Amino acid sequence: MRIILFLLSATLFISCNKKTKEYVPVGTSSNQHEVVVKEILDAGGYTYLLVDEADKEYWMAIAQTETKIGDKFYYEAAMEMKDFESKELNRVFDKILFVDYASKKPINNKSKKEKAIAHTQARMQKMLDSIQISPVKGGISIEDLYANAKDYQDKKVIVSGQVVKVNMDIMDRNWVHLMDGTKGPDRSDLTFTTKEVVKVGDTVTFEGILAIDKEFGAGYVYPLIVEGAVTK
Repeated sequence: MRIILFLLSATLFISCNKKTKEYVPVGTSSNQHEVVVKEILDAGGYTYLLVDEADKEYWMAIAQTETKIGDKFYYEAAMEMKDFESKELNRVFDKILFVDYASKKPINNKSKKEKAIAHTQARMQKMLDSIQISPVKGGISIEDLYANAKDYQDKKVIVSGQVVKVNMDIMDRNWVHLMDGTKGPDRSDLTFTTKEVVKVGDTVTFEGILAIDKEFGAGYVYPLIVEGAVTK
């Protein structure tokens, strides 16, 4: 269960409706937390959990997962959000942790994470093999964009593809991953930030500004990302 939390920054502050959202890294790979589920809410691709850790209750969010009251979860690293608003739940959390990797078993060795990464890579390859979407007129493929990124830096690009992942309403924008059946040297998908609402499985064409080596803090850097994307 992995939420890609490249989205969050230790130093970034965003104002929304006169409230300040603060993004703070919590925990390191050397710390392991054990929590017990007290309450469950599912919305927007996440499972929100009210948990108890050593008689301290707090909210955390993980990738949408089947769970029940009383289940235990283990995690090492997370990002804390203050005044986080979930539009799907119509609720503002004073403080919530977005957990990078959560397991129902203790995380006791590196091989478990490696297996999870390998599983994700195999799943992405399977999707890549099943998707064949050509660029529209004036557009560019993901492969060509990776290969010629410097030619398009800070310029508008048009990319068509299938939505394979969506993270909604993080840092006041949606984060959409597209695949078109081509890939770069190390990546088979391309990420877009947008206000548009799309869902996994949709075929869309986005236009936005290409950024290279975009850093969002806490060590999260995108080799390529298309920002402020709108549908064409």
